[in-house]
Amino acid sequence: MKLVIVIVQHKDSVELIKVLTEGKFMVTKLASTGGFLRAGNTTLFIGVESEKVEEVIDIIKSKCKKREKTIISPYPVADSTGINIPYTYDIEVEVGGATIFVVDVDKFMKI
Repeated sequence: MKLVIVIVQHKDSVELIKVLTEGKFMVTKLASTGGFLRAGNTTLFIGVESEKVEEVIDIIKSKCKKREKTIISPYPVADSTGINIPYTYDIEVEVGGATIFVVDVDKFMKI
């Protein structure tokens, strides 16, 4: 048995969970927050038999696509006088996709 841990953007999680549960995979959802954009993420725990891991990964790939997003990032800038000057600029970042961990499960119990 394997535990598939998946971190996806919150926007992608609803459809992903729907397809996984339709495929009879048991999914546990946790809300999480990303570090760089501080955006809402979803972390999923999926317990699965070893031979079904690739099927789960294929579902994740089909529902979690990377995409470009432009964000406005405010960073104070200190000029030569040492005075902070508020300055904002657009940053294009890649969002979406998924981070996937597959780990062995030594023991599984449902009580």
